[in-house]
Amino acid sequence: MRIQWAACAVALFAAENAVASSWFSKAVYNKWHETELERWLSDHDVPYPTPADRKDLENLVKTNWQAAVESPYLNWDLKHLQKHLEHQGAEVKKGMVKDKDGLQNKVKASWQETGDSADQAYSSVKDWIFDSWTDSQLKGFCDKHGIPVPQPRERDSLLKAARENYQTAANKLGETASYPGNWLYDTWSDSELKAWLDERGVPVPQTSNRDNLIATVRRNSRVASLNARASISAASSSAEAAKETLSDAVFDGWSDSQLKEWADSNGIKVPQGSTRNELIAIARKHRAKLTDSAASAVDDASSNVGAATSAAGNEYAKASEDASLKGNVVYKNIMYYVDELQAAIGLKTDPVRSASQSAASASKSISSAFEEASKSAKGEL
Repeated sequence: MRIQWAACAVALFAAENAVASSWFSKAVYNKWHETELERWLSDHDVPYPTPADRKDLENLVKTNWQAAVESPYLNWDLKHLQKHLEHQGAEVKKGMVKDKDGLQNKVKASWQETGDSADQAYSSVKDWIFDSWTDSQLKGFCDKHGIPVPQPRERDSLLKAARENYQTAANKLGETASYPGNWLYDTWSDSELKAWLDERGVPVPQTSNRDNLIATVRRNSRVASLNARASISAASSSAEAAKETLSDAVFDGWSDSQLKEWADSNGIKVPQGSTRNELIAIARKHRAKLTDSAASAVDDASSNVGAATSAAGNEYAKASEDASLKGNVVYKNIMYYVDELQAAIGLKTDPVRSASQSAASASKSISSAFEEASKSAKGEL
């Protein structure tokens, strides 16, 4: 009997070790080159012995992986916390600016990165490492590595080219690409590195040399990518809300006859004897016909990941949190174009233009409103 229990205990212990060993062997950093393990540890201020055994390096990364990707904000200062929230499109109220605990809690509430998600992300660095780069930096990377980019060299084509040729560029240089070295930032100037960090509130000691700057950018690049994508989502949602507000203002300002003419020109059936409220309800139901041009602007924004998009997204997010939008730069620009739109479609003059002209003017003006609002939002930040 004792032999059976002993055999069971040994089997259980072996099974547990097998599971642990299986999980450990699947960790993405177990596939990294030793220099990449050392680079990650150095970037995260984790001391390691030199020379070091590979297994020791892996164990050190494993020990510090969770904290580095799940709660790095615990080591951030006030400016870094605030900038992080702004880049996510979140509003930081004045009373919270100096409340470190409050800012940390706000960051924690929206934090989505886990050890597993980071593990997946680092299995394909090329998919996100360029997200926070400017267009000129992407162009510089492609030009340096002889990567052809279709004309016109717009952001989406630059990103696609850089991502598709990332591994090839690393291979030609004989460099690693899973946790890339300084080669990736060869075309960046020191001032660009500092600007990138300053924009995100990452502290830069005056004694920092180029290697230090690159290490800090590299360590924060994953978070920058997540924030850029979060700001895109916030910008799209808020722009949709602002678009609805604008179309509502247009419909509310139209007369009953104008609403009927617009519906008729767009093939929208309006029951005989419809009241004004029913006419407006019908128009709002088909608001997409009025705002198709604005919708395309939102779609275009989703491909522009970077600092400018983050700024616009931040301003749009503020607008969405204020139901009235009053006092907001987006609101001011929208209302300016509402006035322009009303004049264009005849609401401020006696003659009523044709319904088709009204719809075209409305769509064009709404698109211009969002372009102007986006530009103003960037200028405000």
